[in-house]
Amino acid sequence: MSSLDPAAHWAGRLHDLASQTEVPGAVLGLWVDGEETVVAHGVLSTATQVGTRADSLFQIGSITKVWTATMVMQLVDEGRLSLDSSVSEVLPGVRLGTEDASHQTQVRHLLTHTSGVDGDVFADTGRGDSCVAKYVDLLADVGRTHPLGAAYSYCNSGFVLLGRMIEVLDGRSWDESLRARLVAPLGLTEAVTLPEEAILHRVAVGHREHPHQGEPVSTWALPRSLGPAGLVTASVHDVLTFARLHLDGGVAQDGSRLLSEVSMSAMQQPRFDIPSLDDDGDAIGLAWRLNRWGERRIFGHDGGTIGQLAYLRIDPEARLVACLLTNSYVADTLYERLFAEVFGEYVAVAPPTAPQPTRAGSTLDLSRHAGRYERVSRRYDVSLRGAVLHVVSTMTGDRAAIADEGPEEFDLHPVDSRDNAFVGRVYDQEPWSAVLFDSFSDGTPYLYLGGRATPKITDDAP
Repeated sequence: MSSLDPAAHWAGRLHDLASQTEVPGAVLGLWVDGEETVVAHGVLSTATQVGTRADSLFQIGSITKVWTATMVMQLVDEGRLSLDSSVSEVLPGVRLGTEDASHQTQVRHLLTHTSGVDGDVFADTGRGDSCVAKYVDLLADVGRTHPLGAAYSYCNSGFVLLGRMIEVLDGRSWDESLRARLVAPLGLTEAVTLPEEAILHRVAVGHREHPHQGEPVSTWALPRSLGPAGLVTASVHDVLTFARLHLDGGVAQDGSRLLSEVSMSAMQQPRFDIPSLDDDGDAIGLAWRLNRWGERRIFGHDGGTIGQLAYLRIDPEARLVACLLTNSYVADTLYERLFAEVFGEYVAVAPPTAPQPTRAGSTLDLSRHAGRYERVSRRYDVSLRGAVLHVVSTMTGDRAAIADEGPEEFDLHPVDSRDNAFVGRVYDQEPWSAVLFDSFSDGTPYLYLGGRATPKITDDAP
């Protein structure tokens, strides 16, 4: 690469790979020990044909969670909060479920997705500054997916709770705290949270899933009530600038300290294993996802909103940050291929390849996995068709109301001789996704897919 122009090289690779994978628009940003490279591809919307530029804004989805977690750790630095603080201590009167768990649920459970609160509540509680408080009030009627601290299961609701803690302790909305604590001190000019702010920039529109991936979505963004979990919209440059805060010991580019080195380090320490098909060492820190790629330690986060997917990976030893923002539901293959080239070029390592099915398992007894698995916003009906498990995945509730998609169906294929480990995919061009069946400590069976544990509610599937 030393003899090549990095911008020209990566612009060409982004264009080629995005075209092959049918991603309408994308921006790739790299920061390699002091040098930033940003390249763009395609259009922001297939309807308008407005071209993507380096300064275009995309929804970064759940990468927002690390921004919220950073503000939580700032409050810890200030002595106003601790990882042991319970929900009831910080938010008196807030209830978590009919059998209230607010006294036992701590900040550390929320940051590590181990609270057991059903995580995909997508209720729209309005556009006013009280929307996060109103959302939190709804959690009194929300069930649990697993016992407290018993498992990792991705939880948007938990990060809205953290956002509400920030609001109460700071005496202002989460959006205002984000601007005061991170956006302004980091000098970010292309990071916003509201659509009326985004429209002042060159901003991307999401596109639908297969087989409609060339069509724009009909709803631009998630409800404002989900803000602390996933509503930052930003340019690649601003995401890279935020990421560098976590490379530079909590110090901003102007030399001001925004986060203690102790808190920055604490966020990057493994706290709980993330379920996987093999012993690959993936874990959750305080919001950050921690991975092993070969012998290298990589941390980062992904984000997904309505038709937009975002990816952020950081190699602290090489001081390498890579961020890919896209306006497509079908960008996983682009991410895998592009980041394999990026990390292969700079640090001679690649992301782990997606799991593959094997021929093993044709004699396995799979009938015990059949049934209905359900949590807020998602239902899986698993049935045995001959010797193959078949899944019908359906969005439900508030999430279904803002989606353009109907149910998805796919078969499960074993990956080895175990009877609980599988992969599946909806169409041939997408990467395989891991699917695990297991039981919680109380004996309740669950299905693990997409980072979430979904409990079984009946042995009967339609």
